[in-house]
Amino acid sequence: MPILLNLDMMLVRRKMKLTELAERVGITMANLSILKQDKARAIRFSTLEALCRELQCQPGDLLEYRPDENYAVHGGEEMK
Repeated sequence: MPILLNLDMMLVRRKMKLTELAERVGITMANLSILKQDKARAIRFSTLEALCRELQCQPGDLLEYRPDENYAVHGGEEMK
């Protein structure tokens, strides 16, 4: 997917562990790990807001668009 969540980079910058962020945001470690590994297909604005609040950053600091030449959207489905 061409949208990436740079959560690991922000954790390093803020010198924060994943477990600490999970406690502060109120999200399970399992769900936070999915976000960290770029396996999430969606993120709620409330979750993004909580991440930004605790990491003291803007959404653009976490989200990155990286075009994938093999990725085409047709009716919401990935096509190769």
